Amino acid sequence: MIEVESTKKMDTCQTFCYDEEVVERVQPKLENMNGVELIFKALSDATRLKVAYALTLEEELCVCDVANILNTTTATASHHLRYLRNMGLAKYEKRGKLVFYSLPDNHIRKLVQLAAEPNVEVR
Repeated sequence: MIEVESTKKMDTCQTFCYDEEVVERVQPKLENMNGVELIFKALSDATRLKVAYALTLEEELCVCDVANILNTTTATASHHLRYLRNMGLAKYEKRGKLVFYSLPDNHIRKLVQLAAEPNVEVR
């Protein structure tokens, strides 16, 4: 361990030291997180999160369905769906005059479902 003196607030260590093995083991794995913040940025908007959650409840939803679920216009629903699609969090299929959106895979479904669990504590 390497120690360096420090005078920080009480919510930090009173001395600076670290476990080199832990740092060397964990630090390279942070590369796996590149781009993940974009998922959270996209889902940080309350409306988009509701849209994503609605898509976890059904296999697919038409833009018109999403608009009615949100009590908003089709333009607003389409805007949020397009944003999610552009971020890779939703996919779409056009059928005649209708456009249906769905989640691209189970990763997003699980993430949104986990966030929606009632026992998640928010401080």
